[in-house]
Amino acid sequence: MSIQTFGQWLYTTPVAATIRETVWIIPTVQAVHILSIAVLVGSALVSNLRLAGVFAADEASPAIIRRYLPRMWSALGILLLTGLVLIVAEPGRTLNNAVFWTKMALVLIAFVLTLVFQKPLLQSPPAGNGSDKSAMTKPVAWLSLVLWTVVIFCGRFIAYT
Repeated sequence: MSIQTFGQWLYTTPVAATIRETVWIIPTVQAVHILSIAVLVGSALVSNLRLAGVFAADEASPAIIRRYLPRMWSALGILLLTGLVLIVAEPGRTLNNAVFWTKMALVLIAFVLTLVFQKPLLQSPPAGNGSDKSAMTKPVAWLSLVLWTVVIFCGRFIAYT
């Protein structure tokens, strides 16, 4: 079964019709989706700016990450649920859209970077000023910020493609 065939089938299901026809569902889900994006990107911003040495240099990186990484995971879970509802409602807008798949790939890459470069900092005890030992930490922190910014642009661009 192709993605297009699956999308057409999904569009005709009673669940998809209910989501589309109930006047408050899509605006509510979109609002929650956008708020979750704000939490996720805000948490990524603070964490990555700390790793880049631009923000909260007086606080150890593990402390910042310990504070914001759980928020990122929670926001990602909510984003996946709300995004799924939006896909079910209008699968043709997303499943056949290259921008949507680009966004999903970038989200995956950004979270892999988060796991590879931030999660290990939680395993070691906080040291002194929380300086990061890897020479790649700062460039990866900036790359992560760029990725999250592009994810936001892709998300908005989906509506226009």
